[in-house]
Amino acid sequence: MGWGTFTSRDWSSYRASRGYTSASTVSDMYKASTVKKEMEPYGITYRESCDSAEHPDSTPIILGLDVTGSMGSVLETVSKKLNTLIMEIYDREPVKDPQIMIMAFGDVECDKHPLQVSQFESDIRIAEQLNDVYFERGGGANAGESYTLPWYFAARHTKIDSFDKRGRKGFLFTIGDEPYLTDVSKSAIRRFIGDSIENDLSADELLTEVSRQYEVYHLMIEEGYGMRGKHDEVVNKWTNLLGQRAVLVSDCTKIPEIIVSILEVAAGKDAEEIVGSWDGSTAVAVGKAIHGLTAVDASEELVTFS
Repeated sequence: MGWGTFTSRDWSSYRASRGYTSASTVSDMYKASTVKKEMEPYGITYRESCDSAEHPDSTPIILGLDVTGSMGSVLETVSKKLNTLIMEIYDREPVKDPQIMIMAFGDVECDKHPLQVSQFESDIRIAEQLNDVYFERGGGANAGESYTLPWYFAARHTKIDSFDKRGRKGFLFTIGDEPYLTDVSKSAIRRFIGDSIENDLSADELLTEVSRQYEVYHLMIEEGYGMRGKHDEVVNKWTNLLGQRAVLVSDCTKIPEIIVSILEVAAGKDAEEIVGSWDGSTAVAVGKAIHGLTAVDASEELVTFS
Protein backbone atom coordinates (compact mmCIF):
# COMPACT_ATOMS: atom_id res chain seq x y z
CA MET A 1 0.00 0.00 0.00
CA GLY A 2 1.06 3.65 0.15
CA TRP A 3 -0.24 5.35 -2.99
CA GLY A 4 -0.93 9.07 -3.24
CA THR A 5 0.35 12.04 -1.25
CA PHE A 6 -1.00 13.73 1.86
CA THR A 7 -1.76 17.44 1.26
CA SER A 8 -2.97 20.26 3.48
CA ARG A 9 -5.86 20.86 1.07
CA ASP A 10 -7.02 17.25 1.42
CA TRP A 11 -6.68 17.58 5.19
CA SER A 12 -8.87 20.70 5.28
CA SER A 13 -11.49 19.05 3.08
CA TYR A 14 -11.43 15.92 5.20
CA ARG A 15 -11.93 17.80 8.46
CA ALA A 16 -14.77 19.81 6.95
CA SER A 17 -16.46 16.66 5.67
CA ARG A 18 -16.33 15.14 9.14
CA GLY A 19 -17.42 18.34 10.86
CA TYR A 20 -14.29 18.47 13.01
CA THR A 21 -13.23 21.76 14.61
CA SER A 22 -10.62 22.80 17.16
CA ALA A 23 -13.32 22.29 19.80
CA SER A 24 -14.07 18.69 18.80
CA THR A 25 -13.43 16.17 21.57
CA VAL A 26 -12.26 12.58 21.34
CA SER A 27 -15.88 11.53 21.92
CA ASP A 28 -16.93 13.63 18.92
CA MET A 29 -14.32 12.02 16.69
CA TYR A 30 -14.46 8.41 17.89
CA LYS A 31 -18.03 7.14 17.99
CA ALA A 32 -17.58 3.55 16.80
CA SER A 33 -19.17 0.98 19.10
CA THR A 34 -16.82 -1.79 18.05
CA VAL A 35 -13.76 -2.43 15.91
CA LYS A 36 -14.03 -2.39 12.11
CA LYS A 37 -13.44 -5.74 10.46
CA GLU A 38 -10.71 -4.21 8.27
CA MET A 39 -8.75 -3.20 11.38
CA GLU A 40 -8.85 -6.62 13.05
CA PRO A 41 -5.38 -8.25 13.00
CA TYR A 42 -6.69 -11.81 13.17
CA GLY A 43 -5.70 -13.75 10.08
CA ILE A 44 -3.77 -10.94 8.38
CA THR A 45 -0.74 -12.36 6.58
CA TYR A 46 1.07 -9.05 6.00
CA ARG A 47 0.58 -5.31 5.96
CA GLU A 48 2.93 -3.99 3.26
CA SER A 49 4.90 -0.80 2.75
CA CYS A 50 5.91 -0.84 -0.91
CA ASP A 51 8.01 1.29 -3.23
CA SER A 52 6.35 2.69 -6.34
CA ALA A 53 7.14 5.09 -9.17
CA GLU A 54 5.47 7.77 -7.05
CA HIS A 55 7.29 6.78 -3.84
CA PRO A 56 10.51 5.00 -4.85
CA ASP A 57 12.21 5.31 -1.44
CA SER A 58 9.41 4.33 0.95
CA THR A 59 9.90 4.69 4.71
CA PRO A 60 7.42 2.81 6.92
CA ILE A 61 6.37 4.57 10.12
CA ILE A 62 4.11 2.84 12.63
CA LEU A 63 2.22 4.92 15.19
CA GLY A 64 1.03 2.70 18.04
CA LEU A 65 -1.62 4.45 20.15
CA ASP A 66 -2.77 3.29 23.59
CA VAL A 67 -6.58 3.39 23.44
CA THR A 68 -7.26 2.47 27.05
CA GLY A 69 -9.35 4.82 29.17
CA SER A 70 -6.69 7.28 30.25
CA MET A 71 -5.34 7.99 26.78
CA GLY A 72 -8.18 9.94 25.17
CA SER A 73 -6.12 13.13 25.19
CA VAL A 74 -3.38 11.51 23.10
CA LEU A 75 -5.84 10.14 20.55
CA GLU A 76 -7.44 13.58 20.30
CA THR A 77 -4.07 15.31 19.83
CA VAL A 78 -2.85 12.93 17.13
CA SER A 79 -6.18 13.25 15.33
CA LYS A 80 -6.19 17.04 15.38
CA LYS A 81 -2.50 17.46 14.57
CA LEU A 82 -1.97 14.68 12.04
CA ASN A 83 -1.49 17.38 9.40
CA THR A 84 1.32 18.90 11.47
CA LEU A 85 3.07 15.57 11.78
CA ILE A 86 2.95 14.68 8.11
CA MET A 87 3.58 18.12 6.63
CA GLU A 88 6.56 18.67 8.95
CA ILE A 89 7.99 15.34 7.77
CA TYR A 90 7.60 16.52 4.18
CA ASP A 91 9.06 19.97 4.91
CA ARG A 92 11.98 18.86 7.09
CA GLU A 93 12.56 15.59 5.20
CA PRO A 94 14.19 13.47 7.92
CA VAL A 95 12.99 10.46 5.91
CA LYS A 96 11.94 9.90 2.32
CA ASP A 97 8.47 8.91 1.14
CA PRO A 98 6.77 8.30 4.51
CA GLN A 99 4.13 5.59 4.64
CA ILE A 100 2.21 5.54 7.90
CA MET A 101 0.40 2.70 9.63
CA ILE A 102 -1.85 3.29 12.63
CA MET A 103 -1.97 0.66 15.35
CA ALA A 104 -4.30 0.94 18.34
CA PHE A 105 -3.70 -1.30 21.32
CA GLY A 106 -4.94 -2.00 24.80
CA ASP A 107 -4.57 -4.90 27.22
CA VAL A 108 -4.67 -8.55 26.14
CA GLU A 109 -5.61 -9.57 29.67
CA CYS A 110 -8.68 -7.31 29.90
CA ASP A 111 -9.87 -6.05 26.51
CA LYS A 112 -11.96 -7.58 23.73
CA HIS A 113 -9.96 -5.83 21.00
CA PRO A 114 -6.39 -5.26 22.25
CA LEU A 115 -4.94 -4.62 18.79
CA GLN A 116 -6.16 -2.82 15.66
CA VAL A 117 -4.04 -2.29 12.56
CA SER A 118 -4.47 -0.08 9.49
CA GLN A 119 -2.73 -0.31 6.13
CA PHE A 120 0.46 1.64 5.38
CA GLU A 121 -0.74 4.77 3.57
CA SER A 122 0.73 7.99 2.17
CA ASP A 123 -2.36 10.12 1.55
CA ILE A 124 -5.53 11.24 3.33
CA ARG A 125 -6.38 7.60 4.01
CA ILE A 126 -4.01 7.91 6.98
CA ALA A 127 -6.56 10.25 8.59
CA GLU A 128 -9.51 8.12 7.51
CA GLN A 129 -8.01 5.01 9.07
CA LEU A 130 -7.00 6.86 12.21
CA ASN A 131 -10.61 7.89 12.66
CA ASP A 132 -11.71 4.31 12.05
CA VAL A 133 -10.01 3.30 15.31
CA TYR A 134 -12.33 1.91 17.97
CA PHE A 135 -11.59 3.78 21.21
CA GLU A 136 -12.27 0.84 23.53
CA ARG A 137 -11.41 2.71 26.74
CA GLY A 138 -10.35 -0.58 28.31
CA GLY A 139 -7.33 -1.64 30.30
CA GLY A 140 -7.29 -2.98 33.82
CA ALA A 141 -5.59 -2.91 37.20
CA ASN A 142 -2.81 -5.28 36.18
CA ALA A 143 0.18 -2.90 36.26
CA GLY A 144 0.57 -2.35 32.54
CA GLU A 145 -0.73 -2.46 28.99
CA SER A 146 0.16 -4.57 25.95
CA TYR A 147 2.68 -2.19 24.40
CA THR A 148 4.67 -5.09 22.97
CA LEU A 149 1.74 -6.54 21.00
CA PRO A 150 2.39 -4.04 18.16
CA TRP A 151 6.00 -5.23 18.21
CA TYR A 152 4.87 -8.79 17.56
CA PHE A 153 2.63 -7.78 14.66
CA ALA A 154 5.27 -5.52 13.12
CA ALA A 155 7.94 -8.21 13.40
CA ARG A 156 5.92 -11.06 11.93
CA HIS A 157 3.12 -9.51 9.90
CA THR A 158 4.63 -6.59 7.97
CA LYS A 159 6.65 -6.60 4.75
CA ILE A 160 8.59 -3.42 4.11
CA ASP A 161 10.55 -2.65 0.96
CA SER A 162 12.83 -0.25 2.81
CA PHE A 163 14.32 -3.22 4.63
CA ASP A 164 13.83 -6.02 2.12
CA LYS A 165 15.30 -4.00 -0.78
CA ARG A 166 17.68 -1.56 0.90
CA GLY A 167 18.42 -2.95 4.36
CA ARG A 168 17.06 0.23 5.95
CA LYS A 169 14.81 -0.03 8.97
CA GLY A 170 11.43 1.57 9.43
CA PHE A 171 10.28 3.36 12.59
CA LEU A 172 7.87 2.15 15.24
CA PHE A 173 6.53 4.47 17.94
CA THR A 174 4.30 3.40 20.80
CA ILE A 175 2.65 6.03 22.97
CA GLY A 176 1.19 5.66 26.45
CA ASP A 177 1.38 6.27 30.19
CA GLU A 178 1.75 2.78 31.71
CA PRO A 179 4.49 0.18 32.12
CA TYR A 180 4.52 -2.63 29.57
CA LEU A 181 3.24 -6.09 30.44
CA THR A 182 6.29 -8.29 30.78
CA ASP A 183 5.07 -11.12 28.53
CA VAL A 184 2.64 -11.79 25.72
CA SER A 185 1.14 -15.25 26.12
CA LYS A 186 0.92 -17.73 23.26
CA SER A 187 -2.80 -18.05 23.98
CA ALA A 188 -3.28 -14.29 23.49
CA ILE A 189 -1.35 -14.40 20.22
CA ARG A 190 -3.54 -17.26 19.05
CA ARG A 191 -6.77 -15.57 20.15
CA PHE A 192 -6.17 -12.09 18.78
CA ILE A 193 -3.81 -12.59 15.82
CA GLY A 194 -4.38 -16.20 14.88
CA ASP A 195 -0.79 -17.45 15.09
CA SER A 196 0.14 -20.69 16.80
CA ILE A 197 3.47 -20.26 18.59
CA GLU A 198 5.29 -22.63 20.93
CA ASN A 199 5.98 -20.35 23.90
CA ASP A 200 5.00 -17.10 25.56
CA LEU A 201 7.23 -14.21 24.44
CA SER A 202 8.96 -11.77 26.74
CA ALA A 203 9.34 -8.06 26.05
CA ASP A 204 13.10 -8.57 25.59
CA GLU A 205 12.53 -11.31 23.01
CA LEU A 206 9.99 -9.23 21.11
CA LEU A 207 12.23 -6.16 21.15
CA THR A 208 15.11 -8.18 19.70
CA GLU A 209 12.87 -9.54 16.96
CA VAL A 210 11.16 -6.30 15.95
CA SER A 211 14.43 -4.36 16.06
CA ARG A 212 15.67 -6.37 13.10
CA GLN A 213 13.41 -4.28 10.84
CA TYR A 214 12.38 -1.25 12.91
CA GLU A 215 13.91 1.49 15.01
CA VAL A 216 11.76 1.27 18.14
CA TYR A 217 10.79 4.19 20.40
CA HIS A 218 8.28 4.56 23.21
CA LEU A 219 6.78 7.93 24.21
CA MET A 220 5.95 8.10 27.93
CA ILE A 221 3.08 10.54 28.52
CA GLU A 222 3.72 12.34 31.80
CA GLU A 223 0.24 13.88 31.84
CA GLY A 224 -1.41 10.45 31.76
CA TYR A 225 -3.00 8.94 34.85
CA GLY A 226 -0.56 6.04 34.90
CA MET A 227 2.50 8.26 35.11
CA ARG A 228 0.99 10.70 37.58
CA GLY A 229 0.62 7.86 40.04
CA LYS A 230 3.86 5.95 39.41
CA HIS A 231 6.14 8.18 37.38
CA ASP A 232 9.48 6.73 38.45
CA GLU A 233 8.28 3.14 38.10
CA VAL A 234 7.15 3.74 34.52
CA VAL A 235 10.32 5.61 33.56
CA ASN A 236 12.64 3.06 35.14
CA LYS A 237 10.95 0.06 33.56
CA TRP A 238 10.91 1.55 30.07
CA THR A 239 14.44 2.97 30.34
CA ASN A 240 15.79 -0.40 31.46
CA LEU A 241 14.32 -1.91 28.29
CA LEU A 242 14.86 0.82 25.67
CA GLY A 243 17.50 3.13 27.12
CA GLN A 244 17.26 6.68 25.74
CA ARG A 245 14.60 5.54 23.28
CA ALA A 246 12.18 5.63 26.19
CA VAL A 247 11.18 9.25 25.54
CA LEU A 248 9.58 11.55 28.11
CA VAL A 249 6.68 13.66 26.82
CA SER A 250 5.81 16.54 29.14
CA ASP A 251 3.13 18.03 26.87
CA CYS A 252 1.03 15.61 24.83
CA THR A 253 -0.07 18.37 22.46
CA LYS A 254 3.51 18.36 21.14
CA ILE A 255 3.59 14.68 20.19
CA PRO A 256 3.68 15.35 16.40
CA GLU A 257 6.61 17.76 16.74
CA ILE A 258 8.41 15.34 19.07
CA ILE A 259 8.05 12.45 16.61
CA VAL A 260 9.36 14.59 13.75
CA SER A 261 12.28 15.69 15.93
CA ILE A 262 13.12 12.08 16.82
CA LEU A 263 13.22 11.26 13.12
CA GLU A 264 15.56 14.22 12.61
CA VAL A 265 17.88 13.02 15.38
CA ALA A 266 17.86 9.52 13.88
CA ALA A 267 18.87 11.03 10.54
CA GLY A 268 21.88 12.71 12.18
CA LYS A 269 20.71 16.30 12.65
CA ASP A 270 22.15 18.19 15.64
CA ALA A 271 19.83 18.14 18.67
CA GLU A 272 20.42 21.79 19.59
CA GLU A 273 19.63 22.83 16.04
CA ILE A 274 16.42 20.81 16.14
CA VAL A 275 15.30 22.37 19.43
CA GLY A 276 16.11 25.83 18.11
CA SER A 277 13.93 25.26 15.05
CA TRP A 278 10.80 25.18 17.24
CA ASP A 279 9.22 28.04 19.16
CA GLY A 280 8.32 28.54 22.81
CA SER A 281 6.65 25.64 24.62
CA THR A 282 7.24 23.35 21.65
CA ALA A 283 11.00 23.85 21.95
CA VAL A 284 10.83 23.06 25.67
CA ALA A 285 8.87 19.83 25.15
CA VAL A 286 11.06 18.74 22.22
CA GLY A 287 14.26 19.50 24.13
CA LYS A 288 13.19 17.30 27.04
CA ALA A 289 12.06 14.51 24.74
CA ILE A 290 15.15 14.21 22.53
CA HIS A 291 17.71 14.73 25.28
CA GLY A 292 20.26 11.93 25.03
CA LEU A 293 18.99 10.51 21.74
CA THR A 294 21.57 9.70 19.09
CA ALA A 295 21.56 9.16 15.34
CA VAL A 296 20.84 5.77 13.85
CA ASP A 297 24.06 3.89 13.13
CA ALA A 298 23.86 3.35 9.38
CA SER A 299 26.67 0.79 9.48
CA GLU A 300 24.56 -1.42 11.75
CA GLU A 301 21.40 -0.84 9.76
CA LEU A 302 22.60 -1.70 6.28
CA VAL A 303 22.21 -5.30 5.25
CA THR A 304 23.61 -6.86 2.09
CA PHE A 305 21.19 -8.95 0.04
CA SER A 306 22.23 -11.49 -2.51
